[in-house]
Amino acid sequence: MKRSAFENLTETDISRVIEMAWEDRTAFEAIERLYQLNESQVIQLMRQQLKHNSFKLWRKRVQGRATKHEQLRNPAVSRAYCPTQYKR
Repeated sequence: MKRSAFENLTETDISRVIEMAWEDRTAFEAIERLYQLNESQVIQLMRQQLKHNSFKLWRKRVQGRATKHEQLRNPAVSRAYCPTQYKR
């Protein structure tokens, strides 16, 4: 039986990967650096963890979005979050 690339992730890790995948400014490369999951593995994780319609909405949202890939994004975008995202 083939081992899942994310079977060693904790529930907290999986929750954070899902959160990062939904964020517009978080590139797939950032997820890969933190959790060693490439884009196709993130898609697989999302398909497994989300309801069918939620997955379809997410795929529609991220497909072709330049900010989800570091090489395609505007060089002026130097961070993965909006300055107002983490309010103090």
